Amino acid sequence: MPLPAGTVTLLFTDVEGSTRLWEQHPKAMRGALARHDALATSILARHGGKLVKKRGEGDSLFAVFPRATDALNAACELQKAFVRELWAPETPLRVRMALHTGETELRGADYYGVAVNRCARLRSLARGGQVILSQATEQLVRDGLPAGAHLEPLGEVRLRDLERPEQVFQLIHPDLPKECGESLDGAAQANGNPPEAEAWRVELFGGLRLRRGEQVLTRLETRKAEALVAYLAFFRTRPHPR
Repeated sequence: MPLPAGTVTLLFTDVEGSTRLWEQHPKAMRGALARHDALATSILARHGGKLVKKRGEGDSLFAVFPRATDALNAACELQKAFVRELWAPETPLRVRMALHTGETELRGADYYGVAVNRCARLRSLARGGQVILSQATEQLVRDGLPAGAHLEPLGEVRLRDLERPEQVFQLIHPDLPKECGESLDGAAQANGNPPEAEAWRVELFGGLRLRRGEQVLTRLETRKAEALVAYLAFFRTRPHPR
């Protein structure tokens, strides 16, 4: 059957921590990824999905569905299969997944457009074992969820290089671990500040770290951090001459 065109639902997946697993256990990872691919190919096809191709590293997948509810059911069943699988102790695969629905441009056997970029950015927010959805997909599936499932709002986030923030939702199911997705990785909660302000972050746990995106710019041990914070607080509260 031909690939669906126009408005489709995209499913992007990725194995969490795969670089480290490949580095430490290459032989076990070959077997684990073969099993991962076999499960994905079977389950995606059963729900009407089309595997487009692997994206980026060899452990990420990109699939498309004509119907959003089919995509969600496929993602749910696939995550349950990964949870049930008896992985080797050194390679317990945890897969993050993201779903987004939007208009795409089909050229040859690949998809292009803003919707593809948005889904990729959503995937980068997810944690292993988590299925997250954009608001566009949530609106289409909310009345056709898998049995026993519900959607939990995770708030509004800004996606790197994309102007419009996204309302993000997580799939909650009794057979999936909920603790994996009580927060999102890699994105600040949108609070009305400009994106360039949100890109900078100060962390005060176990010392002080100044971050810009994923890059740590400054580190101070706890005692020095406490002294710096006290110093800044003192001058912040002093009256300024006019």
